[in-house]
Amino acid sequence: MELKLLNNQGQAASNVAAPDTIFGRDYNEALIHQVVVAYQANARSGNSKQKNREEVHHTTKKPWRQKGTGRARAGMSSSPLWRGGGRIFPNSPDQNYTHKVNKKMYRAGLCSILSQLAREGRLSVVEEFSIDAPKTKLLSLKLKEMGLESVLIIADEINENLLLASRNLPNVMIVEPRHADPVSLVFYKNIVITKPALAKIEEMLA
Repeated sequence: MELKLLNNQGQAASNVAAPDTIFGRDYNEALIHQVVVAYQANARSGNSKQKNREEVHHTTKKPWRQKGTGRARAGMSSSPLWRGGGRIFPNSPDQNYTHKVNKKMYRAGLCSILSQLAREGRLSVVEEFSIDAPKTKLLSLKLKEMGLESVLIIADEINENLLLASRNLPNVMIVEPRHADPVSLVFYKNIVITKPALAKIEEMLA
């Protein structure tokens, strides 16, 4: 598999050889779906809390007498059948949302995503990616010259200039190879990887 090597104008200057074991795999939609869902589920804090009929603040007085009113019998207003009553099966703060995905499946899912991005022409390589000052305008102009709008930049090292310049751009994210997650790879329209970061990815997913 060969990936496009972009110049500063966003044009393909040459190609970079990449291993087929990482960038030449078949598209496995079921595996990618499982990996993405598991990543999002594992990020949930699980801090939602609902009250049952014991915890809601209601009087325990019987609303009306048992018989003779023509209405359904009722014991107390905290019943789950009543508005404002407790929940039958409430959420608890200790609820566990995690999904189990082993390392082999996770790596295979990442390889499948990267392979599909490469086939669609959304994955490119650059020699390096840097700006002279921590200015959002400089980074925005650089990305505009390269024809990139929604982009995930994977750099071997994130310097302070890039970090500060990218914070205020909603469709730009800069991460190190170890922080490249499946959700970000799927979300952003273009993926740009520096050459040293590409070597690290190959080492991680080998």
